Amino acid sequence: ICCCCCVSALFNLIPVGLRVVAIQGVKAGLYVAMNGEGFLYSSEAFTAECKFKESVFENYYVIYSSTMYRQHESGRAWFLGLNKEGTIMKGNRVKKTKPCSHFVPRPIEVCMYKEPSLHELDEKQRSRKNSGTPTMGTRKELNQDSTDHEGS
Repeated sequence: ICCCCCVSALFNLIPVGLRVVAIQGVKAGLYVAMNGEGFLYSSEAFTAECKFKESVFENYYVIYSSTMYRQHESGRAWFLGLNKEGTIMKGNRVKKTKPCSHFVPRPIEVCMYKEPSLHELDEKQRSRKNSGTPTMGTRKELNQDSTDHEGS
């Protein structure tokens, strides 16, 4: 039995556009992303594959679909889904009408986040390549960077 407030099961929903969100794990700080084959993976950096359209379904559940990928022939969206065992499903196998794709977001704590931007990520990577500074990807690295500056 999993506790509904288990830290490893908590996610931040970060708005990145009109009805578009990024999903970030609270504990690891990694983003949920979907690749071109429909598989979900975690990403340290925010990329275009990390954007999901958030839609409220007719039964008031929320469904999330990839903004980048869909079925080639039919144009049907690829959705996030969990099977009965809680294992992630391949996006092109999930249908929006099935319970495996229905989620109920529950606000636990309201936090203000800076919207991740692909444009800013490109600029940071270019400037850091020139300066020799490591790129920021996780909270751990952010904390290390802030302690380095305090001692200077």
